[in-house]
Amino acid sequence: MPGGQVPDQTMVLDRQGLDALLGALADARYEVIGPTVVDGAIAYRPVQTVADLPAGWRDEQSPGGCRLVARSDNALFGHVNGAQGWKPFLHPPEVTVWSGRRTGDGVETVAPAPVKRRAFVGVRPCDLAAIAIQDRVLLDGPVADDVYAARRSIFVVAVNCTEPGATCFCASLGTGPSAASGFDVVLTELVDEPHRFVAEAGSARGMDLLAASGAAPADDVDRAAAGRMMTVAAGRMGRTLATGGVRELLYANARNPRWEQVARRCLTCTICTMVCPTCFCTSMRDGGSFDGKTATRTRIWDSCFGIEFSYLHGGSVRSSSAARYRQWLTHKLASWQDQFGIIGCVGCGRCITWCPVGIDITEEVHAIADSDVRSGTAGQQKEATR
Repeated sequence: MPGGQVPDQTMVLDRQGLDALLGALADARYEVIGPTVVDGAIAYRPVQTVADLPAGWRDEQSPGGCRLVARSDNALFGHVNGAQGWKPFLHPPEVTVWSGRRTGDGVETVAPAPVKRRAFVGVRPCDLAAIAIQDRVLLDGPVADDVYAARRSIFVVAVNCTEPGATCFCASLGTGPSAASGFDVVLTELVDEPHRFVAEAGSARGMDLLAASGAAPADDVDRAAAGRMMTVAAGRMGRTLATGGVRELLYANARNPRWEQVARRCLTCTICTMVCPTCFCTSMRDGGSFDGKTATRTRIWDSCFGIEFSYLHGGSVRSSSAARYRQWLTHKLASWQDQFGIIGCVGCGRCITWCPVGIDITEEVHAIADSDVRSGTAGQQKEATR
């Protein structure tokens, strides 16, 4: 838990209390990032008050499609995940890792810009799980990533998910719809009158923030209502993906004809890896000014769907779309376990929603199970992965 353990205590905030919470974070010199409407979609941007949150909006998501539609209430968090998630704030898509300028005595290193102190508001449980996975990859490995580590000291206000989307499957992976850890404060929004938020602190600083925001002890009615919301949300997931045996299934089916079938649709556009909250691959780009006085080394996101990603002398190791899609899916669900001891998927469904042709990771795993190339195991694997 960020900031240390705290006693189990459930509180309740009204809209004014949530506004006070945002103000208290700003007063503590955090840049507050939260969901807002940008160009017809939910995006995470700086917010100052509850007026900046997407009140009265929900997003309808489907394979290859997303649109905002009006709700019948003024829920502030009645939407599904934003397209990009929180990864860009912790693992930026482009960051200067070194910059220098020529001087009379040689080259002088230019100090990087200071990292902003941020608070994330509205983090869904699946994204909390994604941040924990990125921690394991970028912090807990043999060599920590300095760029990520410098940005990781964040204050987290999570929101339990009461509106799972048609492409969500976090309940299958145990990463939602309710948050268990990784937050300073977690909210469950109740939109019946009076509009309020059941709140729990996950750290001492979270408890202090709730006290400063005027939170009051929650009664049994509010606790029960929040619990019912989680039960209903878990039963409304649009997809399922059981992971028992999936590692062995994918390893054994490297030559399954399904890879060629999905490759006929796959554009290798890299969008699935860009919106994925756990993908972490990068490459380096060197540049300089025309006058030769400055030089930079920039780290940028990369993707295993790119033809140059696996380039060795003479060509790419994975030159076909089928090979690249197989690499991505097998790494995400199988070899990620060998590397990091955990599956690299949190069930957020972004790769399904934002794929231009609507390729569905859960459908592909089910299809491979249905056509398991191992003799006599198709039925068994079919049941294990549903």
